[in-house]
Amino acid sequence: MKGIILAGGQATRLRPLTLVTNKHLLPVYDKPMIYYPLLTLANAGIKDIMIISGKGHAGHFLELLRSGEEFGVKLSYGVQEEAGGIAQALALCRDFSDEEKIAVILGDNIFEEKNVAKKAVEDFEKQEKGAKIFVREVPDPERFGVAEIDGDKIMGIVEKPKDPKSSMAVVGLYMYDKQVWSAIDNLKPSGRGELEITDVNNFYIDQGTMTYEVLNGLWTDAGTFDSLYRAGEIVFNSGKK
Repeated sequence: MKGIILAGGQATRLRPLTLVTNKHLLPVYDKPMIYYPLLTLANAGIKDIMIISGKGHAGHFLELLRSGEEFGVKLSYGVQEEAGGIAQALALCRDFSDEEKIAVILGDNIFEEKNVAKKAVEDFEKQEKGAKIFVREVPDPERFGVAEIDGDKIMGIVEKPKDPKSSMAVVGLYMYDKQVWSAIDNLKPSGRGELEITDVNNFYIDQGTMTYEVLNGLWTDAGTFDSLYRAGEIVFNSGKK
């Protein structure tokens, strides 16, 4: 399985910090933010990883991470020329995937558990087809894609709903088979003018091949000042255990 880290975007909610640098290069406690998703994939046994960043800062990622040897992985790099949504950024990785299964992580997602993806990757390798996501109960589901769950099945996901049907947010860690590329080809831009990863996930839900796991450990994105602060707390406290 190959790994993909999506680290583009404008990060307008973190300005002025992001006026001169990419959000994913900001510090989270004692490391650059990008280290955490990279280590999440590496700790899951994924060794071939592509990082997609926005234009203007791609060289900074290369200078910081280089070949990936320090992390025990092999890194490739790509550039999202303009912000067009998570699914649009993922589409840039089609050739890199070489039709293998992929694990995709958003570059601002921070997990308390260092091996959070290890068993999920092993399980997904055995899954005949489809996709796998993580969900977690959160106090502010309107910020995320929200999953409606019935027993062991996800019935649907709604992106940033004003009136969420549940408090289960879809975490920024996804696993897909090669059908993901045809799913992206058939996407239409949302009202935000972007290709949404939620629509990709709903493709698999409609097909009946989406599996999920409930995340028990702490998790946050780091896309706002409050969540960036919370990410630092998670890292600091996990290191004291």
